Amino acid sequence: MNWKELLTKEIESVYAVTEGLPDLVDTTLLTVFVLAAIFTSVFSPDVHAKPENHGNSAARDMLIRSQVETAVSMLNAVTMKARKGDMTIDRAKKLGAELLRELRYGEEGYFWADTVEGVNVVLYGKEDVEGRSRIDEQDANGVLFIREFITKAKAGGGYVEYLFPKKGGTNPVAKRSYVKLFEPFNWVVGTGYYPGKH
Repeated sequence: MNWKELLTKEIESVYAVTEGLPDLVDTTLLTVFVLAAIFTSVFSPDVHAKPENHGNSAARDMLIRSQVETAVSMLNAVTMKARKGDMTIDRAKKLGAELLRELRYGEEGYFWADTVEGVNVVLYGKEDVEGRSRIDEQDANGVLFIREFITKAKAGGGYVEYLFPKKGGTNPVAKRSYVKLFEPFNWVVGTGYYPGKH
């Protein structure tokens, strides 16, 4: 797939995400969102490759970090609307959650967010978890991964390794994630990948 086809595909996917939100998203916000998605999708290494083809963990680490930074930039654009008085902060949080919930990269990349108190805001594929505290959740090895997310995010961002089932699965497998604090909402935003071939 050449860069023009990638660009067209990304524009179509971004517009599809915001299609149900026409009364909430003006053209300025939509433009920022489109440009952020296009930039990361076109210029991130191997973003459209399957996860098992990402053999280099340093490249995969760089990819998930850049994706989280892009998601945080999108949330910042939403926050600017609230600061300008175009919407309330509560409306900005709701819009930010809706956009983050639908934001994707590659074939399997998705995002989640928890508050700094450990209450889930967005978790793709597990909407029943949203609004509930995950602060004491631990993996099969006893890692309190939500607490780890919060600690790393408050320290400026970082990587966390833990066991977590793939979407649609129940077997916990090794996962490596990058998290970053979005201070205006006090949200810890993250994404990750599964290092092994499962």
